[in-house]
Amino acid sequence: MLTRARWYHALPVFAALALALTLGRELGAIGVGVVALLLGGAVLAAVQHAEIVAHRVGEPFGSLVLAVAVTVIEVSLILTLMLTAPEKSATLARDTVFAAVMITLAGIIGAALFFATRGSRIPRFNAEGSGGALATVATLTTLTLVLPSMTTGAPGPRFTTGQLMFAAVFALVLYGAFVATQTVRHRDFFLPVAKDGSVIATDDDHADPPSNATAWTSLAFLLLSLIAVVGLAKVESPAIEDAVNAAGLPHSFVGVVIALLVLLPETLAAVNAARRGRLQTSMNLALGSAMASIGLTIPALAIATRFVDAPLELGLGPTHITLFVLAVVVSALTIVPGRATRLQAVVHLGIFAAFIFLAMSP
Repeated sequence: MLTRARWYHALPVFAALALALTLGRELGAIGVGVVALLLGGAVLAAVQHAEIVAHRVGEPFGSLVLAVAVTVIEVSLILTLMLTAPEKSATLARDTVFAAVMITLAGIIGAALFFATRGSRIPRFNAEGSGGALATVATLTTLTLVLPSMTTGAPGPRFTTGQLMFAAVFALVLYGAFVATQTVRHRDFFLPVAKDGSVIATDDDHADPPSNATAWTSLAFLLLSLIAVVGLAKVESPAIEDAVNAAGLPHSFVGVVIALLVLLPETLAAVNAARRGRLQTSMNLALGSAMASIGLTIPALAIATRFVDAPLELGLGPTHITLFVLAVVVSALTIVPGRATRLQAVVHLGIFAAFIFLAMSP
């Protein structure tokens, strides 16, 4: 029997072995079930290792490590699917990135607020940092996912080559500026705050931080866990596609399901932070994940399309644009006061439920 000190080291290894044995193969019902269990175990292990790394490096670096790691692997998954089936993946990047934005703005923030406000508590967070992050997410999403539906240079919801390159460069510059602000110039804007609004310098007031060796080991296992999560999600995707088709749902819903799986580690980490009274850490995880998803995915796709002759439709439809505007407005109203109640949690979760329902029934 695995002890608490060992299970989160063993499960990523088992999940990675399962990925190596099942990648590119058709699975039966038992195989799908086993892979699903290992996928869930890899998610839990990723959260455990992410918390160890975050405790060592402190906020906001810990949130940044998890967000960037997940996004890099998510980009790799998108590019892999584009290369293997370019004719079927024209809208894959759009569906995945937009799902990530809505999951983070509505789902992760809503879940974090729900757990942070239990027992009639009114948690506080840093409005300056969270507001700047939200503004960056809104700008990146509008430029890369909304404007392609408005421009006229290319047919359909697409950018011209020049427009795509401009959007890619702008996304990298804006993301880089945010990271510099978060980690160097105004790091205190992204640290957890106490009930009186004072900054909490450390993420854990009682436990000593892990050693460098432990942190590096956990970082390695974190990356292995995330590779296993994304890879096993890809292995499960045929079964997900079959289930989606059997249920009569649109094919685009597959991207939503995969995005939910990929973002599970960040969701659980955000909820755990909220339960410990570190709502700012949850905000960092949610908004940082959305930002990294756009700021890294779009430039990677812009480079890939220079070498792969695959259509790339980034523009959102009217329903998705409406949901995005609603999510941004509600998020702004939540962030501006620097504190929240259970009502804001319900509103965010309601928007998330609407996104999932309309993704199933457009």
